[in-house]
Amino acid sequence: MASYRDLLSHCRTLVLAGTVLSGVALSACGKNPADDAEKGRPVLVSTVHYESLSPERSFVGTIRPRVETDMGFRVPGKVAKRFVEVGQIVDVGQPLAALDEVDLKLQAEQAEAELRAATGVLSQANAAEGRAKDLRSKGWSTDAQLDQVKAAADEARARLNRAERSVELTNNSLSYANLVADTRGVVTATLIEPGQVVASGQTAVRVARSAEKEAVVSIPETLVNFAKSGDANVTLWSEPGKKYVAKLRELAPAADVATRTYQAKFSLPEAGEAVSLGMTATLTLADPATERVARVPLSALFNQGDGPALYVADPKTGEVALKQVSVKAYETRDVVISGGVDEGANVVVLGVQKLDPAQKVRVVSSLSF
Repeated sequence: MASYRDLLSHCRTLVLAGTVLSGVALSACGKNPADDAEKGRPVLVSTVHYESLSPERSFVGTIRPRVETDMGFRVPGKVAKRFVEVGQIVDVGQPLAALDEVDLKLQAEQAEAELRAATGVLSQANAAEGRAKDLRSKGWSTDAQLDQVKAAADEARARLNRAERSVELTNNSLSYANLVADTRGVVTATLIEPGQVVASGQTAVRVARSAEKEAVVSIPETLVNFAKSGDANVTLWSEPGKKYVAKLRELAPAADVATRTYQAKFSLPEAGEAVSLGMTATLTLADPATERVARVPLSALFNQGDGPALYVADPKTGEVALKQVSVKAYETRDVVISGGVDEGANVVVLGVQKLDPAQKVRVVSSLSF
């Protein structure tokens, strides 16, 4: 009898413990449905992004200067100094290199001496011409003598003129001994060293104008016409988030023998100091006349006889609105729309048949959903 009472007491204890544990578990894990109603119904959304109906074409190219000048001395001579290095920024009038001026100065002094001699000879010829004219007017000289004196005076004037031009040329040659930059740019190559003897016109320093830059790419022959008519923009590998407007400036008239592609040069009018020469760039070509469309999951489409529509959710307010859309095409998993919702709108992609524009929603990610 005692054992039966002990067993009954033990059973009551187990039942009471189970009831308490169940209450604790429910209080810890259970959720209040009223709290979920206040937060709104969770919905999975997709962001609308419009793009060209025709696919864009991308090409890898490099940034190059539009004008790269090979600068050299206009006179021959021995290099005395070089003032710049590769990569250095130069301004207009900045010295780049200089020649030894000893021989050039001697030539200038010789020309000045010739000028002084020609000036003296002309003075004598003018005096002789004046006396000959006076004697001829008095009848003490002949016309032949007067003509001879005039010819000597004319020769003296021509000699003076030649000496003056010689002085100007030698002075110019002396100034050419200093090679200066004629534009703002960056030095891309130095092909001379001090002590080197250079010829007239030989390339000494190569300067690329920094004000005008372009992207150089290779276009396959099937897309040559597309390159001429398409809208182009350039992005840098070092700055992929920024786009630069590009304009086709030059297209090679013949294809490369090895690659069978045409070299195209696109000018970058908006390129600043951040766009450095030699950077790798991506040129994107798009058809300006093509229609812009967006692809959304087929499950997002809602239609109850009033035409295709999409539910647009506002993550901040939790409101949803039904927007009529224009369907361009139906695909296996997506629907292609051409309008009706704005760029960047959040459209509900699951459970649209159970939504009501009057109810609140809560935007969640696909993982949390």
